[in-house]
Amino acid sequence: MTLSFFQHQWKAFWRSKNTGKSVAVRVVMAFLTLYLLLNVVLVAFFLDEILDELFPSETVISAFNGILLYYFLMDILTRFQLQELPTLSVRPYLTLPVTRRQIVNYLSICSLWSPFNIAPLLLTLPFLLKQVLPYHGAAIFFGYLVSIAALTLFNHFFSLWFKRKVNINSWFLLGFVIVVVVLALLDFHWEIISFSNISKAVFGQIYATPLLCLVPCLLAAGIFFVNYTFLKNNLYLDELRSDHSGEKSSTDIAFFNRFGIAGQLAALELKLIMRNKRPGSSLKICGLMMFYGLLIYTNPAYGSGPGWKIFVGMFMTGIFIINYGQFMFSWQSSHFDGLMAQKVKASDFFQSKFILFYCFSVVAYILTIPYVYFGWEVLLIHSVMFLWNIGVNTLIVLYFATRNYKRIDLTKSSSFNWEGVGASQWILSIPLIFLPYVIYLPFSLFGLEMWGILILALSSITFLITRGYWLGLLVREFGEKRHTIAEGFRNG
Repeated sequence: MTLSFFQHQWKAFWRSKNTGKSVAVRVVMAFLTLYLLLNVVLVAFFLDEILDELFPSETVISAFNGILLYYFLMDILTRFQLQELPTLSVRPYLTLPVTRRQIVNYLSICSLWSPFNIAPLLLTLPFLLKQVLPYHGAAIFFGYLVSIAALTLFNHFFSLWFKRKVNINSWFLLGFVIVVVVLALLDFHWEIISFSNISKAVFGQIYATPLLCLVPCLLAAGIFFVNYTFLKNNLYLDELRSDHSGEKSSTDIAFFNRFGIAGQLAALELKLIMRNKRPGSSLKICGLMMFYGLLIYTNPAYGSGPGWKIFVGMFMTGIFIINYGQFMFSWQSSHFDGLMAQKVKASDFFQSKFILFYCFSVVAYILTIPYVYFGWEVLLIHSVMFLWNIGVNTLIVLYFATRNYKRIDLTKSSSFNWEGVGASQWILSIPLIFLPYVIYLPFSLFGLEMWGILILALSSITFLITRGYWLGLLVREFGEKRHTIAEGFRNG
């Protein structure tokens, strides 16, 4: 049956109306993947010399043992961001004598074909052949090889299971981020634990007793069955949720009811974000970016002046406006014609965007308040840039949205996905990033940094007060462009 699934997917691919575009994208991605894997092989052949240069006081085997755990931890983080979940449209098989077990077997097998599963072996096998097999014997060589292969499979099935858990409950993502940040601080900042020493101890034991390679194998088998059971129990979850999604009204989010039609539209868009891969990925990135300040404020190289704080404050409190807003209107490209045919005023349509931007920016601002630990000036600048984001950047993003004609498929992952990306996104980044500095830098050059911050705040408040005027201009611009936008979405 698994072979039949492969055949069905192959036929569906070639019969799709977007086959030409899909083939072109896959060819480009194949060349890119091949190039990256060739670079991995090149590094692998010189890995012993690289380790000798980086760790001159250690033996090559000890240095190799010390970096393996770091590699597999980074591998999990990379997979979480880039590895796509295997998919199969199960609806056509619901009326056929196809068991859940057969579908889950297919999903498990087809997921194994991934560059992430090839890279660890390509990176370590040449080193093992050069340094382990000739000098330490076949038993230790196979102990390492089996352990690395098993940990690769563990990472593979763990990332698939965890991404599915996050798709159902986004609190898992928050917990995951907190664990990663705490572990990084414990190792690199507070130096309470050392993953390098833990890695040396673990793989040192495998070096001493190669039969211990069975432990990673048991871990891989365990997470495989966890993922298998989860898939089997939740196989039809998305189908059932989509079938019954229309039973509740669009206004069942009580908070948005007070805003009338604009609130209903904002509630609908919030559901769109939560139920689809591509906008959902944007929301996850927003959550991760709340820790961006730790990279800047803990690094003395960035200095203590307001310059970097302006960028960090704007980026963290306005990440949703920047990341999600750059594709504004494209998120609704699949049903844009339906929106235009409804009795929805353009002003309400834009008001719903403001409501969504304001809500997420308020949440982001609240989450960044703990950065006051690095000084009251940080909180002050974050507050000013929060006002700048909701007062100015929202208007800039929505203005450029009227010039965005690129369609987006919401069901596709954001990894290596360039749908919706056009010249408008690149041009949009210029005013978003540089406009605050156009106001701030003249004051900074004369040593009046706080005056520059004050003018930024006053400018933001001015735009907020006069929002009605700017909204009218946006509505007028949208009225002139809406048919062009709709045509672009239909032809995308």
